[in-house]
Amino acid sequence: VGVVEAVGEGVDYVKPGDRVGYLLGPQGAYSDVRLMPAEVLIPLPDGISDRAASALMMKGLTAQYLFRQVYPLQGGETILYHAAAGGVGLVACQWARAIGVTMIGTVSTEAKAEVARAHGCTHTIVTGGMTAEDMAREIPKRVREITAGQGVPVVYDSVGKDTLMASLDSLQPRGSFVSNGTSSGPVVIDSTLLAVKGSIWMTRPAMVHYATPRAQMLAMADELFGHVLAGRIQGEPKQQFALADAAQAHRALESRSTTGATVLVP
Repeated sequence: VGVVEAVGEGVDYVKPGDRVGYLLGPQGAYSDVRLMPAEVLIPLPDGISDRAASALMMKGLTAQYLFRQVYPLQGGETILYHAAAGGVGLVACQWARAIGVTMIGTVSTEAKAEVARAHGCTHTIVTGGMTAEDMAREIPKRVREITAGQGVPVVYDSVGKDTLMASLDSLQPRGSFVSNGTSSGPVVIDSTLLAVKGSIWMTRPAMVHYATPRAQMLAMADELFGHVLAGRIQGEPKQQFALADAAQAHRALESRSTTGATVLVP
């Protein structure tokens, strides 16, 4: 997130002085000033602070494409969402509540479970100390209890390797396994297993294929900002570090001691 200082020839949809954010484009965000392709810039509405926008730009729009495009939730569904107290997770909790979706969220500690529930997660499963085998047994068991034995139609899994079997065994027949991250390691799967587990649909989505062309990206942002301005989604970051302390921020993330979003401020 930043303020436009100058624009190139032919650019007429942003101008100097505009507050903008971005989620696509080249890497290099750890900087005071940078050059960006104009087509990836998203104008920020009044009423949304720089801090909130910086926390929401990637995480909020990730929740948008997961919930509204990859598996379009209509309201009334019960879903399983891993890492519900993470940066994307806390936005997802609020988005689920806003559209009438019951979220079952996994978290690593009881403290994170409380945070997730406060943001709209209906049920939480604490997995701290569990092995992958433990999770493969305990998470589906709890999901089946909550859903009266039916399982869920969709699982959003950003953890990957350690939660793969738990995710597959929590799904209804012909359910959808959305693999949107691999924080515990890559997902390697024999397609036969998808058949055995109930003719499961699997997708590994990438933001770029849902946020382009530009008109689609702006429509996604409009939906997100509408929820924020209406008070249905709060976007303030939970942690803030100076840009000079970026290494400390990375250590905090790696230790899993953070909740929600973390921002760097020049």
